[in-house]
Amino acid sequence: MKKGRNELLAEEEKILAPYAVGSKKPGEREYPEPEHPYRLPFQRDRDRIIHSHAFKRLEYKTQVFVYSEGDHFRNRLTHTLEVAGISKTISKVLGLNEDLSETIALAHDLGHSPFGHAGQEALSELMRGKGGFEHNKQSLRVVRKLERRYPEFPGLNLCGETLLGIMKHGGDYETSELLDVRRDMGPSLEAMVVDSSDEITYSAHDLEDGLESGLLKLFDVKELKIWKRIEDSLPKNIPSDKDFTSRSAGRVLLNLMVSDLIDSIENRLQQYSIHSREDVSKAFLSQKKLVQFTEEFYLEFKELKSFLFGKLYRHPEVSRMSERGKETIFLLFKHFESHPESIPESYRNREEEEGRMRIICDYIAGMTDRYAIEKLKREGILWFPY
Repeated sequence: MKKGRNELLAEEEKILAPYAVGSKKPGEREYPEPEHPYRLPFQRDRDRIIHSHAFKRLEYKTQVFVYSEGDHFRNRLTHTLEVAGISKTISKVLGLNEDLSETIALAHDLGHSPFGHAGQEALSELMRGKGGFEHNKQSLRVVRKLERRYPEFPGLNLCGETLLGIMKHGGDYETSELLDVRRDMGPSLEAMVVDSSDEITYSAHDLEDGLESGLLKLFDVKELKIWKRIEDSLPKNIPSDKDFTSRSAGRVLLNLMVSDLIDSIENRLQQYSIHSREDVSKAFLSQKKLVQFTEEFYLEFKELKSFLFGKLYRHPEVSRMSERGKETIFLLFKHFESHPESIPESYRNREEEEGRMRIICDYIAGMTDRYAIEKLKREGILWFPY
């Protein structure tokens, strides 16, 4: 027998923990819409994100290594899917709303610029004093305004709890009713889980990609305190070559981090007597950390992040790729300032409302690495071979 909306809501209510966000209270959409007969609100949000142009473009946006460096390194899309998977796993164990966690995870990098964090640094510098640029803020802008799939409204018209989850704490968001709600309520536990899953995912997988690329050396990694945990959990019969070692280490590290985080969250929920979404809000507003590693593991995790920053993200080879990416964005931005006819009409139509700088920023932020490089060639301003 086909299950309708009411049956699905009743089933969900039996499964979810009392502190989870239920689909009965997903937060209002900015533009009223009738409910779907058999898809719950966060399922609809997830599908809208997957079908968006911004989501498709993540495949050719840099995580650490630009797409030309190899087919097997992670890109922004594979990273996003990995974050969604980890978020769902944690949410399922804790009785949280998996649909909401997955949806927030799939949307969290929609606003990321080409060329990874180097691209963000370039756009941030170019937009200083002109409204700024930050990829989390841009992700919210993408889903609320820039996506154009529906004639009835701009953006994707997502649920309130989805939008609150996309917003990062402390971000420089424009004053709005949504920002007021975010300050009054704080994020859901599902959103906090996504934030931590993001850190977990890129730390484990950047370590794996760094080792596999040869930019990180195993003897350096073995100096980390967390390596002892990894080594104790590694299979005893793995081949000795670096690819098997790197992949096994990444997989084991991921499992260690997820397990520690789940145990820590369970303890904190009990410690702070969290029994509802309202309790989650009160804890957040009183600066109680509900989603964090155990203390010893957290210190080892900080050491790992510092190691990756110094040895991988600032590695001369990665820096070389980053500088090329930044220079590409600088050249494109200056070119579009003086040649607005090169900007697509859909962006130019907003120039009077938002100014030329903002529409150029939106256009470049939405580009993939390969499109940005190709645009340099088409506009005749290529300055170095890729």
